[in-house]
Amino acid sequence: MNETVSPRRRREIIDALRRGTVPAAGLDLLAVGLDRFAPAFDRELETTAGGGSAFKAVRGEYGAGKTFLVRWLAERALRRGFAAAEIQISETETPLHRLETVYRRLTESLRTAAFPASALQAIFDSWLYTLERDTIAAGSPGANTTTVVPPTGFPDSQALASSVDELLERRLTAVSIRTPMFAQGLRAYHVATDAGDSASASGLAAWLGGQPNVGAAVKRAAGIRGELDHFGAMGFLQGLLTVLRDSGHAGLLVVLDEVETLQRMRSDVRDKALNALRQLVDEVDSGRFPGLYLIITGTPAFFDGPSGANRLPPLAQRLATDFMSEPRFDNPRAVQIRLPGFDLAALVELGIKVRDLYAGGADHPDRLRAVVDDDYLRELAEALGGTFGGKVTMVPRILLKKLVGDVLDRVDEHPDFDPRKHYQLTVRATDLSDVERNAARIPPIPVADADSVDL
Repeated sequence: MNETVSPRRRREIIDALRRGTVPAAGLDLLAVGLDRFAPAFDRELETTAGGGSAFKAVRGEYGAGKTFLVRWLAERALRRGFAAAEIQISETETPLHRLETVYRRLTESLRTAAFPASALQAIFDSWLYTLERDTIAAGSPGANTTTVVPPTGFPDSQALASSVDELLERRLTAVSIRTPMFAQGLRAYHVATDAGDSASASGLAAWLGGQPNVGAAVKRAAGIRGELDHFGAMGFLQGLLTVLRDSGHAGLLVVLDEVETLQRMRSDVRDKALNALRQLVDEVDSGRFPGLYLIITGTPAFFDGPSGANRLPPLAQRLATDFMSEPRFDNPRAVQIRLPGFDLAALVELGIKVRDLYAGGADHPDRLRAVVDDDYLRELAEALGGTFGGKVTMVPRILLKKLVGDVLDRVDEHPDFDPRKHYQLTVRATDLSDVERNAARIPPIPVADADSVDL
């Protein structure tokens, strides 16, 4: 399988692992232990593509692979024709209680199989193209005319534009009822695009994406005013789903990652954020957002602790799931699923996948597989697990970083390098996050003075 991976895709994956980050794509090549979730996810994606909506909560300790899982799922969704967006919840950058900010981050990270992140304007252009194509396919220059026109064209461009306008109004009827400003912005975007006014079109696309500080002249010419607020954000999301559906996309996968950060917020802000999350879950369940698959990720402390979902009983009830003592009997169809994390066998399997992927593009693949054999990968995993006090779930990120940067690169570069003789595993404070340092019992990085301490 690794021999069929393109050199660019292999390089991007290996470079990300060398940096200690989750690759942006190609996660199917690294997935370990996720097959049991695939049928349930695929069923929910199918429901969403059919005009339904779905919600899922993913719980797991730090290092259990939550971010990996949702990005792996995003790749599956993109292959099915979905658009996808990943939003990192944080107290300062993306507070959950400000849904207008959440919506803006959504549009900034929005991507499709054809377009990378920040694909909103490309999606609008695709939507307008689809309207024009559907109008031409209908073969009628206007709804009130009896003139027979071949399906290959219209008498003139004005007749085509008029018919596209009529179709646009019909498609926007449902959006106009709930969010007239979104529909008005789309109309103005259509006019600016037809007129070749790229500056106004870009400004309107930014406004539709929830961006603040759009030029007053652009908004005045379009007949719109003000900025997007908390209550308008849900309406804009509804309008975006309509545009995605009409432009041929199966739906939208939205990931709210690291919702456990809500526990660190001030109590009044935390309560607002929890209520906003409850509101989102209820709206998904009510069917307000056809085509939306919403996923949140968090630690067990968020789902079970007093500072998390339990602070808002209605939210806790919606997320409640009974887990058995043995994770292998968990129900992947439940509203909340858990990732038990890696054991030693899974860690070795992951190392083998990465070694074979690397070898597929290495200068000396045979020597690399012989020197870095399965037994050595087990030794490396056991040694790193010992550094973390046996907490293997904390190991995957740092293991892959050490494996690629310290072992595989050197074996491929130096013919006489033998990691069993010439490499000694060392884990420094600078290699780890705060959570990983605590698990490894490594002292924190010293600071210059008291003003440098992060409060």
